[in-house]
Amino acid sequence: MPAPPDGPGGPAAGPAAGGAATEHTPHRWLTLAVISLAQLMVVLDATIVNIALPSAQRSLGFDDDGRQWVVTAYTLAFGSLLLLGGRLSDHFGRRRTFVTGLVGFGVASVLGGAAGSFAWLIGARAVQGAFGSVLAPAALSLLTTTFTEPRERSRAFGVFGAIAGSGAAIGLLLGGVLTEHLSWRWTLYVNVVIAAVAAILGMLLLPPHRPTERPRLDMTGAALVAGGLFCLVYGFSAADTEAWSDWRCWGALTVSGLLIAAFAVHEVRAANPLLPPRVLRDRNRAASFLSVFIAGAGMFGVFLFLTYYLQRTLGYSPVTTGLAFLPLVGSLMLTAQLSTNLLIPRLGPKPVVPTGMGLAVAGLIWLTALGLDSEYASHVLPPLIVLGVGLGLVMPSAISLATLGVAGRDQGVASATVNTMQQVGGSVGTALFNTMAASAVTDYLRNRPRTPGVAARAQVHSFSVAYWWATGFFAVGLIATLVLYQRGRPRDLAVGRTTGPPESDG
Repeated sequence: MPAPPDGPGGPAAGPAAGGAATEHTPHRWLTLAVISLAQLMVVLDATIVNIALPSAQRSLGFDDDGRQWVVTAYTLAFGSLLLLGGRLSDHFGRRRTFVTGLVGFGVASVLGGAAGSFAWLIGARAVQGAFGSVLAPAALSLLTTTFTEPRERSRAFGVFGAIAGSGAAIGLLLGGVLTEHLSWRWTLYVNVVIAAVAAILGMLLLPPHRPTERPRLDMTGAALVAGGLFCLVYGFSAADTEAWSDWRCWGALTVSGLLIAAFAVHEVRAANPLLPPRVLRDRNRAASFLSVFIAGAGMFGVFLFLTYYLQRTLGYSPVTTGLAFLPLVGSLMLTAQLSTNLLIPRLGPKPVVPTGMGLAVAGLIWLTALGLDSEYASHVLPPLIVLGVGLGLVMPSAISLATLGVAGRDQGVASATVNTMQQVGGSVGTALFNTMAASAVTDYLRNRPRTPGVAARAQVHSFSVAYWWATGFFAVGLIATLVLYQRGRPRDLAVGRTTGPPESDG
């Protein structure tokens, strides 16, 4: 009988690629549940507090400008420290780093939930982001090294990719339920339960990982990239809350460009670079990083403006708004399994990921037609499903291929780069689309009377403009992935493309 097709891992996802031993990890499917639970907590925390912000504002008495910082404090710390967090996983061991991240995240969530002042809440959110930057890359590198058999790797990455792609929508639903029926504080306290369960099971189920070598950490590179990513996320956040012409925006973005350029030069020359250039040289891996960035930008933008539309235009409650996103989550999860288990193994990434980008373009163009009198079943639901199918073809495939062929010693930093692309993409997309939408409202109202009806149409028009900008992102992604991805199945593309010698897990 012919051999079954390989999944996204392919043969090269064994010891050479993942750095794991060839034997199966005991309880690996329970391990997948633990890893997925941790990933869900990190991803949904970027959005779970969004719906709770008005309640938190009334409780703690901060002004409207402060609401943005409840979100930004988390994304700034998370996005700027991810690469260092990934290298810590390679340096100190994956299980130890994973459990440390969980415990720290849980403690920070307790402090945030008990916040008695605005400054207290902001500090707790920043600590959450810092521990999230340690936890997220450790989770993905554990997944890569636990599932080395091609078929099982395909299934595991299908689940993980679906969670990474739908976590923001799940956060909106969970945040609405907790805020409406308990308190805004429970959008933070819920993490304590998740972190405690995942930490206990992690200690029981995950094998200890002892790196075979521990080169000195590249602290110069860590400082440069952390500063560069911090300024990048801060610059786009300033554009979101102020304006592109504000000195904080262009000043931060200029400093970001200089620091990231200095980081790139330093990494080429460093003896033990934080992000080894060998991790970025493979065309398929570069295409996958780009795909995750674009999908992150597009997803966060869509979730934000569709949430506004459902609540402000159609009058949905927070819980109903969260439920409205479930068809997108369901179609994404189903397509994730189809893409990683059937399409990628048989066809390779070149036709699959661009097709997903194209479907996302179609879904977003469809959303631009929403109006004041649109109905959910006939006007919102169909494009949501199309968008979910498109993201299901892009996200899980790109995440799996981004870590394919990476040696064990680089798994943490490669995983961190995936998370960095998604996080920075989300920050860029949210700020850019918000700015474009605000400009669209101003332009629409310039020569029109300021009646309630005109104001409502201006708001819907601004949402449409945001969808068009997101469409442009995915259109660029379609072209880029068509050009960058190589033809062939993952098994054939990965042969001889590992980033270095294997590493044993002990």
